[in-house]
Amino acid sequence: MILIDPPAVPRWGRLWSHLASDVSLEELHAFARSHGVPARGFDRDHYDVPDEHHPRLVAAGAVQVTSRELVVRLRRAGLRRPKPSSAG
Repeated sequence: MILIDPPAVPRWGRLWSHLASDVSLEELHAFARSHGVPARGFDRDHYDVPDEHHPRLVAAGAVQVTSRELVVRLRRAGLRRPKPSSAG
């Protein structure tokens, strides 16, 4: 299933959502490609999506979930790829 959280992350003067799949990265990439999400928006296990695209992606079938639920579902699916720790 394709998931999207609310636009809540501020960056570069706008708010951002995260688009992810709890099935596979292949499903995620196919959805992103078919709905015009640029490949440069991919970040390890999700796409960063600006707030103005949120309604269009929901209309295309992305299921709205909370940010916490999105991470939980990625972990359950074994698809979560956290940033490497910067300790060292």
